[in-house]
Amino acid sequence: MRTQATPAPRYLSADEAAAMLGISVTTLYAYVSRGMLRSTPDADSKRRLYDADEVRRLARRKEDGKRAGKVAQKVLDWGVPVLESSITLIADGKLLYRGRDAIELARMATLEEVAALLWECSARRIADAPAAPLAAAQWSAWLKLWSDSAPLDRALVLLPAAAAQMPRVWALGRDAQLDNACALIRLLAGAMISAAPSNDPLHKQLASAWGVRNRAQTNLLRAALVACADHELNASTFTVRCITSTGTHLFGAVAGGLAALSGPRHGGETARIAALFDEAARAADLDRYLATRLAHSEHGAAGPALSGFGHPLYPDGDPRARLLLDLLGQCALARSSLAEVQRLARAVRDTTGAEPTVDYALAAVERVLGLPAGAAFTLFAVGRVTGWIAHAIEQTSDGRLIRPRARYIGAYEAA
Repeated sequence: MRTQATPAPRYLSADEAAAMLGISVTTLYAYVSRGMLRSTPDADSKRRLYDADEVRRLARRKEDGKRAGKVAQKVLDWGVPVLESSITLIADGKLLYRGRDAIELARMATLEEVAALLWECSARRIADAPAAPLAAAQWSAWLKLWSDSAPLDRALVLLPAAAAQMPRVWALGRDAQLDNACALIRLLAGAMISAAPSNDPLHKQLASAWGVRNRAQTNLLRAALVACADHELNASTFTVRCITSTGTHLFGAVAGGLAALSGPRHGGETARIAALFDEAARAADLDRYLATRLAHSEHGAAGPALSGFGHPLYPDGDPRARLLLDLLGQCALARSSLAEVQRLARAVRDTTGAEPTVDYALAAVERVLGLPAGAAFTLFAVGRVTGWIAHAIEQTSDGRLIRPRARYIGAYEAA
C-alpha cells in the first residue's frame, strides 16, 4: 500500500532554520536583525518561528555563492563577487587592506598612509601633492554661498565645480590620477567641514573643525577614518566602479559614490542610529522599548529590526566597531553619554544576539564626543573616498565596461 507523503513544515524553529542554513543560532539572529530573514512569534510558546520557504530561498542563495566563478549568473545581494580585486579582503571575521590587517592599521596609521597603501604609491607623494587645484578666494566664495547647506549637499555641489579645474580625462596616466586623487580627498574634507583644503593630516583637520583638542579623541578620529577606508564591493564602491568603467572623471564617480553612501541602508544609517540613541535615552524601560521596536519590525516594518546591529559579513561581530567602541571607552569624558551607548549595545546583544556595526560605532563617537550632527557620516565619507579612488584606479586599469545582465522574470507572449 502506498503511503501518503508527510507535508513539509510551514515554519521552522531557530535550531532547524540555523541547521538548514549551515550557521549558528547567533548568526541566524544577526540575519533577522539585518532584515535578511523574518521571524514570527509562536502562539504556544515564547519562541520565534521562521518561514520554511524563506529559509530555503536564502539557503539556495548561499549555495549559489559557494559556486562563484563556476556559473555565469552573478548574484548581487550578499552573494557572488562580481569583480576581481586585489584591494580588500573580508574573510574569517577579518578585514584586510592589500593583505594587511585593517584593524591593526587603524591602531597606528593615518588615512594618508593607508591611502598610499591602497593607491600603491608613496606616502610622500600624497603629502607633497598640492592641496587644491583652484584659487583660495574661489573656494572661499563657494563655501560662503553654500554655508547653510548640509555637509553632503555642499560636497555634491562643490566637487563638480572643482572638477572643472582638473584634467577632464581620468585615464591620463599615473601622475595625473594621483594628482586628481590627492586634490579630491582634501577638497571633499574641506567641503564637508566647510574649510579651506589643507595638506594637514585629515584627522587633524576634522578635529580642528569640530573643536576636538584631546589627543586621545583626535586619535580616535584617525582610527575611524582608517577603519572606514574600504570595505570591498559595497553599494557605494560598486557604484564608483560602474561609473568609472564608463570613462567618467574621478570627481563624477565619487559624487555618485557619495549619493549611494548617503542612503539610509548604507552610510546614512548613522542618522537612524542617532535617532535610536535619542529614543532609547528617553525610554523609561529600555528592555520594553527594544521589545516594542523588535515586535514592530517583525510584523511587517521594512528594513532591519534595529539600525547599527548585525553585519552579514561579520556573523561574530564587526571588528571595526569593536576597535572604535574600545577606543571611545578609553577617551570619553566622565559626564559623557558613553554609559547609555554601552547599555544599549548590551541590551540589544542580550535580546537578539546581534553585535554593533561600524555605523553604530561612528554614531556613538559623534554622540559621546559631542560632535556636530552628521559628523559620523562625514567620518565615513572622508575615510571611504580613499577606497573609492583605489577601486577607480583598478577599474581604469581593467578597462572593461561593467554591464551585468538581468534575469527576466516578467510576463511575455509565447511565439
